[in-house]
Amino acid sequence: MILTRLGHAALLVETPSSRTLIDPGSFSSDWHALTDLDAVLVTHQHADHIDVNNIGAMLDANKGARVIVEEAVVEMLKERTVYPAVVGDTLTIEDLRIEIVGGQHALIHDRIPRVGNVGFILREEGGPNLFHPGDAYTTAPSGIDILALPLTAPWARVGMTADFANAVRPRKIIPIHDSIVSEAGRPIYMRMSRTVIDESITIDDPGLAEPYNVD
Repeated sequence: MILTRLGHAALLVETPSSRTLIDPGSFSSDWHALTDLDAVLVTHQHADHIDVNNIGAMLDANKGARVIVEEAVVEMLKERTVYPAVVGDTLTIEDLRIEIVGGQHALIHDRIPRVGNVGFILREEGGPNLFHPGDAYTTAPSGIDILALPLTAPWARVGMTADFANAVRPRKIIPIHDSIVSEAGRPIYMRMSRTVIDESITIDDPGLAEPYNVD
């Protein structure tokens, strides 16, 4: 499995037989020109996870891709053939088995309505697995190899991030959901995360658009 960070929460997941894009949001553009995708997955409706203004051209270039999205996103992409991501379902895309977990976005504030949110566990046949939780820390599956960890958000603080990472206890972590911090501030979050996340968990930090080989 090879992972490529494409900005904020967007990840490209490549296996010997498949290419899957997760959360093509408006905070990044590196995913705009992708081709040969087998699947596009969207965790929830917020613009930093689904860019409705630019996803159309990318989907036109990937007409064979299966598009699986949180239920509210179905209406947002109603002119496209998309499938709702139903919590508890498992589907197969080439050599990937994709499990859908979660259900609700993390609480930001009582005055802000909560929306749906799903997480995706991608299991490569004969290889490792990846958990992308979207915007929630509530589901902590066991046996995870790679956790795509939301580094910070309006709904999170460092203690919550660490508690979630320690609850999942993956072999490795790669940070995502980091576009809302400045270039100067991001190392502070990384340093604090390395301080409070269990030392048995490896935290890697591949650069943007740099393929990361999961071993």
